[in-house]
Amino acid sequence: MSFLKDVVNIFIKYYPQLLSGVGNTLLISLTGTVAGLIVGLLTGVVRTAPLSKNPVICTLHKILNGIIAVYVEIFRGTPMMVQSMVIYWGYAFATGGKTLPLIPSGIIIVSINTGAYMAEIVRGGIISIDRGQFEGAMSIGMTHSQTMLKVVIPQVMRNILPSVSNEFVINIKDTSVLNVIGVTELYYFAGIIKRQNFQTFQTYLVVCVLYFILTFTVTRLLRYIEKRMDGKENYTVFGSQSDPNAEIHIKKEA
Repeated sequence: MSFLKDVVNIFIKYYPQLLSGVGNTLLISLTGTVAGLIVGLLTGVVRTAPLSKNPVICTLHKILNGIIAVYVEIFRGTPMMVQSMVIYWGYAFATGGKTLPLIPSGIIIVSINTGAYMAEIVRGGIISIDRGQFEGAMSIGMTHSQTMLKVVIPQVMRNILPSVSNEFVINIKDTSVLNVIGVTELYYFAGIIKRQNFQTFQTYLVVCVLYFILTFTVTRLLRYIEKRMDGKENYTVFGSQSDPNAEIHIKKEA
């Protein structure tokens, strides 16, 4: 009972700092995931675009593809903690000691890291779309950009939503590494609190529970959104506007 009382007292006494950490963690992870998704969409479209017959444009396209490939390999192949130190202190080195604000730094680091993973997720999503849909769009005069925007990307977004959701949950947990540059997220405040009360296990248990509540809630919310995007379980395809016999009733399989 004494142990549980200590845990409850820690939350009651330090809840302003803990909630501030939760807010910063959600801000960084959500913004970083959205920004990373945008980066992934842009790079995915570029990497799957057909090469132009114009030799200059074709060369530039290949160079851009090469740059994207290097970016993806570097940021997927190195830990975010190391990336944080290199980006944050690299900027300070390049500017003669001037550093970026901590929260924007955290958002930039998470965005760049997430973008590398999203690039491959989006590329895989685009490749998974049936080639006939590209050909059908081209046959009615759509350009590649129109085909991607109006036909392919909407389907890709639905297909990759589980992966995007997973990246968001991962980012909630991975923001903890940003404490190495002093970003005031949840794990950072845990370190401050345990140095004040000398109750290390109890403090990190509280933080562990808060992380679990965050990830569990976000996971359930995103699954609900996925389910809503699936549409109704039963629907009707109208083969004719005048003949009711042409209606086809479809029931989705579980």
